[in-house]
Amino acid sequence: MTETAPGFRAGFATFVGRPNVGKSTLTNALVGEKVAITSPKPQTTRSAIRGIVHTGGGQLVIVDTPGIHRPRTLLGERLNAVVTSILGDVDVIGFCLPADEKIGPGDRFINEQLDRFPRAKKVAIVTKIDAVPRPAVAEQLLAISELRDWEAIVPVSATSRIQLDTLLTQLIGLLPESPPLYPDDAVTDETLEHRIAELIREAALEGVSDELPHSLAVTIDDIVERDDKELVEVYANLWVERDSQKGIIIGKGGARLQEVGARARAGIEPLVGSQVYLNLRVKVAPNWQRDPKHLSRLGF
Repeated sequence: MTETAPGFRAGFATFVGRPNVGKSTLTNALVGEKVAITSPKPQTTRSAIRGIVHTGGGQLVIVDTPGIHRPRTLLGERLNAVVTSILGDVDVIGFCLPADEKIGPGDRFINEQLDRFPRAKKVAIVTKIDAVPRPAVAEQLLAISELRDWEAIVPVSATSRIQLDTLLTQLIGLLPESPPLYPDDAVTDETLEHRIAELIREAALEGVSDELPHSLAVTIDDIVERDDKELVEVYANLWVERDSQKGIIIGKGGARLQEVGARARAGIEPLVGSQVYLNLRVKVAPNWQRDPKHLSRLGF
């Protein structure tokens, strides 16, 4: 690590909000590299992914959490437990609310939950401001300002990179003075195995029916680097709960599984820096979201 200047700040922040308000997209945009998978499906994020942002005056460690929701399965309960443990430890909570949707009951529920974490400073982040006209953004900012006394309210667009520098400055300014927590070349503390598994899950989620995302998990059996280092072999399993879901993933004549493999390889190859041979198997673990043994086996 390089020596830091006086007044250097470092600490942890997390983004909360309903599913699909842009938390993972915002994390990736701030880090400058894909560390969290994105999907229009609810509950895409399942673990506490850390993305690390470095500036001259500070280091921001972003913990990307599952969305806070009312759980319907044991998996849902465990995801909520992940969120609760993280919110109790972070320095800053960024509450993401999209500019293109009115504040609803789900947002108010999350806002109430934030009172349980008095240690963390609260920032409101208005996402997707490029999706609506300026008067609508102004209206949303006013509505959000009435929810609580925020440290700051920052409107942003992660995809268009609008106001990301402003948000980063605000977040780092709220962190405690501290030396860096990670080396200055680190972008995440996720293992390579976990990042590859997540890229495969993201590829499999694209274009599938609503019933599947909660029922899909990925495990890695092996990652083998060939001696000539020109090819990395990845052996992975896609887990679903029912035979009908297995059919959805595989597709007619295996066509859909081939598409999933091609999409996943396109994400994995830049990560490992070489060509990838990807072996995917689809397996059924009945009702794994409700079975403690299956959940443990699948890493939850």
